[in-house]
Amino acid sequence: MSGGANPHRGEAVLAIRGEARVLRPSFAALVAAEEELGPLFALVERAAAGQLRLAELVALFWHCLAARDGVTRDDLGQTVIALGLAEASKPLRTLLAQILQGEAGPVQ
Repeated sequence: MSGGANPHRGEAVLAIRGEARVLRPSFAALVAAEEELGPLFALVERAAAGQLRLAELVALFWHCLAARDGVTRDDLGQTVIALGLAEASKPLRTLLAQILQGEAGPVQ
């Protein structure tokens, strides 16, 4: 799936093998990430302290990947390595902000 991200939903875009992929921190995605990585608040704290591991970053991205068709977790890891941590931290910050702040509008 290619397309733009909705910043109001905390979405980010990551180019995997040259194709723009949306990272969507939906409830289901975050629950799955939490099952693998432990409490999300602790993940945010590790990230803020510079203690987030590469495997954790890739796992969070994997669970938030809106469409995985044709993409493996290894592809995602290779993308992060190719980008470098500084560039990969941009979509990470977007996801972490969504985890902490939620959506901008009122809850319905």
